[in-house]
Amino acid sequence: MTFFRIATVGDNCIDRFRPPLARSYVGGNAVNVAVQLALMGHQSFYFGAVGRDGDGTKVRQSLEQYRVDVRYLNERPINTAYTEIDVTAEGERVFVHEDFGACAGYRAEAGDLKVLKTMDHVHIGWLDDGGALRQALVAAGVSVSQDVSVNAEAGSLGVDGLSIAFGSAGEDEFAADRLIIDLLSRGAELAVVTRGVRGSCASNGLEHASAGIRSVDVVDTTGAGDSFIAGFIIAHLEARPLRERLEAGRDCAARTCTHVGGFPQDPF
Repeated sequence: MTFFRIATVGDNCIDRFRPPLARSYVGGNAVNVAVQLALMGHQSFYFGAVGRDGDGTKVRQSLEQYRVDVRYLNERPINTAYTEIDVTAEGERVFVHEDFGACAGYRAEAGDLKVLKTMDHVHIGWLDDGGALRQALVAAGVSVSQDVSVNAEAGSLGVDGLSIAFGSAGEDEFAADRLIIDLLSRGAELAVVTRGVRGSCASNGLEHASAGIRSVDVVDTTGAGDSFIAGFIIAHLEARPLRERLEAGRDCAARTCTHVGGFPQDPF
C-alpha cells in the first residue's frame, strides 16, 4: 500500500443540536475529510482556524485523537465556527443558524503555502479567500480538489485548474449531468458529483462512470459526502479506474452512515 501526505484546508465547526437532543459534535468538510484520510492510514494535515475557546480546544483534541497533524491550526481571538440544528419529528435536520466564526477570513500564510506545495494532494473545503489558495497551488503544479457544494460565494467557487471538482446535485439525474458539464467547461480536470440515493457519477470529458449506493443501516448521514471525498481522493491518487474511485468513495460514505457525526466521536 502506498501512503500519501494529504492536507485539507478550510472549515471546521461545532454542530450544536438544540433541545431535546442538546448535544454537540465536531464537524466541517475539511475536518471530516482530514480525519477520514487519517483513518485510512495516510499522513493527514489540517490547515484552518479555531477560536481561543472551549470549542476550539475540542476541535484540536478531536483531530489529535485521530493523529491528524494540527501544527498548522491557527487560533484566533474570535469564536470557533458553529451551526445550530433542529431535528424534526420525522428526523430531518433543520439548520437554524450558522456562524463561521474563526473560519471567516482565514488565509493560508506564506509558510503554510510552502508546506502545502510539498503535499501529494490538497483538498479545500469551505474557504472564503476568493480562490487565492486554489490558484497558487494550481500554479505550483499541486494536485488540488475542492468541494464546491459547501461554498456559497461566487468568488470562492472557481474550479479552473482543479484536479478534482466535487459537487452535489441531489437525485435529479439531469442536474448531475448539467453540473458535470459546467464544472468541466470551467476548467476542472475531473468532475465528481454525488446524487443522493442515486449514487455518484464522474467524468473527465472523455470517460464517464457512475456507481450506486451501498445499503447499510443508516444511523446518521452527517459527513457522508465528506467521507466519500476522502475515499475517492485516495483511489484517485492510486490511479485506479474511474468507477473504482467512485466505489471507494461510496464505501467510505456508507461506513460513516453507521454512526452519528462525520467520524466516530462522543457528543459533548
